[in-house]
Amino acid sequence: MELVKRSILTMLVLLLAGSMAFAGGQQGSSEGDGEKVKLVFTSWRTEDIERMNRINSQFTKENPNIVIDFQPVKDTEYDAQLKQSLAAGVGADIIFLRSYDSGYQIYKTDSLMELNSMLPELKDFPSAAVAAWATPDKVSYAIPAAGVVHGVYYRKSIFDKYGLKVPATWDEFMTVCETLKAGGETVFAQGTKDNWMLYEVMYSGLGANFYGGEEARQALMNKTARFTDDNFVLAMEKMKELQPYFPERFEGIDYVTMQQIFGTGNAAMFMGGSWEIGIFEDLGGLDDVGYFAPPLAEKGDTLQYCFHVDAGIGFNKNTKYPEELKTYMKWLASSEYAQLYMNELPGFFSYTPGSYTLSNDLAKQMQSYVAKSVPTVRTVWEKLSAQAPSGNELVGEAIQMMYANELTPEEACKFVDDGLSWYY
Repeated sequence: MELVKRSILTMLVLLLAGSMAFAGGQQGSSEGDGEKVKLVFTSWRTEDIERMNRINSQFTKENPNIVIDFQPVKDTEYDAQLKQSLAAGVGADIIFLRSYDSGYQIYKTDSLMELNSMLPELKDFPSAAVAAWATPDKVSYAIPAAGVVHGVYYRKSIFDKYGLKVPATWDEFMTVCETLKAGGETVFAQGTKDNWMLYEVMYSGLGANFYGGEEARQALMNKTARFTDDNFVLAMEKMKELQPYFPERFEGIDYVTMQQIFGTGNAAMFMGGSWEIGIFEDLGGLDDVGYFAPPLAEKGDTLQYCFHVDAGIGFNKNTKYPEELKTYMKWLASSEYAQLYMNELPGFFSYTPGSYTLSNDLAKQMQSYVAKSVPTVRTVWEKLSAQAPSGNELVGEAIQMMYANELTPEEACKFVDDGLSWYY
């Protein structure tokens, strides 16, 4: 019996130690001449530490009694650790939340502040962005913080070597791919080990021009369409057409390795998200990096552009420092923060009302496509990922199996549709 007690005690000690990334903000610290309050800000983006620290240093200059401690957690571990820490009462003060059902699941744990009365500024934010972090009866639980877009990065020097122009249509895109392959180039830096990229970036980004973008997404949610319909199968077939241009042994290439391959100039193209601008800047600089929107199915089509509602910022209702947290909350909803955020983290586009100047040329180019497009969000992110198996997981797994030659495009779509039986 004593051995069991000691084992339980050891487990509790380890659990508390593992929660320190979230618990740090729950303690004040005495530094310098006055008492300072430390608020912990958690996120799934470990690559943002230096940039977020620079942003938050500006807040602390204006509010010297409040220190923001940015403590992100690895993306693949974030959701589980967040839920565990909040349940244990040691969660971070400021919390990055994914949109729609993922964030709503956190709200339903009764861990987040309700912002309607605390932050009246939200009424001026775009209604579609606010809705991505609100309950069905319109209770807001996060500030809409950032949207991202999906497209194709390319190496200007490699395109110039072959006299290639940025492709506007899919046929032109395939011609570019074939020319690069014939020249012995690594066409794409893509790998399939981490299947979320296959769905979130490739299918939702490049596939939207084939399945019909926002109109088709709404039809899925309204149950007037199914994932086995011809348009969704066509988009899957187009994803399959890309496989011959992946690197050798692409099945073992994970997300970080993909970024390194392209970021160090060892591939001609990378199908990615706007959030990766900073990563490529850090890896090798941006002078040789270009970007283009997903190629159209046919010349003259309207671009279906995946401009995803990516990140909201929620606040722990159990914080020990509600007044200091409210001060920071107001700052996060300000145009000052939005401008700093978009320039420090180019490729993240703020929803905060205001007039802004983007300092990064790639970010400007990405944003320029929005006005001539029909914006949409990731295919099955809303409603169809509210339960398990989620649409997000199913589409990623289906494409991964398709690239492993275990499923045809038609079978991949049926795999998704079968898994979504709980919805239909």
